[in-house]
Amino acid sequence: MKFDWLKRYMPRGLYGRAALILILPVVALQLVVSIVFIQRHFEGVTEQMSREIAREINATLDPDWVDEPALARALRIDFLDPADVTMPAQNMRRWYDFSGIVVTRTIARDVIGFRRIHLVDDRTVLVWIERDDRPLVVVEFNRERASASNPHQLLVNMVVFGGLMTLIAFLYLRNQLRPITRLAGAAEAFGRGRNVPYSPSGAVEVRAAGHAFLDMRARIERQIEQRTMMLSGVSHDLRTPLTRLRLGVSMLADEDRAPLERDIDDMQKLIDAFLDFARGNAESAQPEATPIPEYIQEIVDGCKRSGVAVELVDTSGQGDAMLRRTAMQRAIENLIGNAVRYGSKCEVSVALTDKSLRIRVEDDGPGIAAEDREAALRPFVRLDPARNQDQGSGVGLGLAIAADIARVHGGVLRLGDSDRLGGLRADIVIAK
Repeated sequence: MKFDWLKRYMPRGLYGRAALILILPVVALQLVVSIVFIQRHFEGVTEQMSREIAREINATLDPDWVDEPALARALRIDFLDPADVTMPAQNMRRWYDFSGIVVTRTIARDVIGFRRIHLVDDRTVLVWIERDDRPLVVVEFNRERASASNPHQLLVNMVVFGGLMTLIAFLYLRNQLRPITRLAGAAEAFGRGRNVPYSPSGAVEVRAAGHAFLDMRARIERQIEQRTMMLSGVSHDLRTPLTRLRLGVSMLADEDRAPLERDIDDMQKLIDAFLDFARGNAESAQPEATPIPEYIQEIVDGCKRSGVAVELVDTSGQGDAMLRRTAMQRAIENLIGNAVRYGSKCEVSVALTDKSLRIRVEDDGPGIAAEDREAALRPFVRLDPARNQDQGSGVGLGLAIAADIARVHGGVLRLGDSDRLGGLRADIVIAK
């Protein structure tokens, strides 16, 4: 049997579910005790006591009753003057007096000539009786003779002590859950590129998970560092022979030198692309509050000064976002560079909300087929049929660098079709 429909109404957070696990049994137990004990015990006792007082009222109003003072005092039933007490139009009780329902029902059923009953308070009951052989009579007696006294004390004690025990249990459970929330916070921060201090604590299982997370984080950081050192070392080693080649080529005749210099420039650009890719995940700068959309406008203006046909066409929302400015600038410039390399026009838009930041770059180029978009985000992947390689040189790292930087910020790079220009649409979406 599936309970998928019930999941929509359940708390999503760990604290909410823990509170539900604690509160539901307590509330269920109190309801069971209230229904079983109060209904069967107090209601039964109240009905029995009400029947006894009804018999006594019938006995005192019987024509054969012997008015003996001692017996009257023992019964503790008083008769009031009907002229001094006005009979209500209907039976009266306070809305929260649940035992009064049983008293009213029993007295009305068992007292001969019953007319009205008024449960004034917790101490006094008035009953109006009228028989054929007697005029209207008002009977007054103590409420404690008709119902069990203070049945609400059980409810009060049950609710108070149940709430107290639940609070103590929740405080204890919160201490057990705090290490889990700290572990979740550290993992989330690491996913967004922040390395927050974390030390395992709590139960044995939570400590084991914490140590596993620290080992995983150390391995990832070591892998990133090794990749960066490898690419940096290879790129550095290649610069020396390139410099020697450039010096040697400069001594050739002009008609022989130009094509070789272009090849050397292309090789230099490839090395720079390798370094950019190595720095993508190895960005050491900490995120800082960045004004949006002013920051995006600065990047677009810088590209326009370099002769790039790009415009900031739409901005939505205003505020600060936590960004690594240098890395994010590199990602946006890569997307703009790809857009103008394969198209003639590029448009940038930005949308900032309470939950996310979205930076969109669109072009009017040929775009990328839907089945090739996932592969386009991988390093060193060229999609020649989708993006004309003759329009520019590269090794397939532009989108990979932008995707890596988006992941460092805890976000994602999404590719799609541009509705405005008809080419490629690249969105960097970062959760705040």
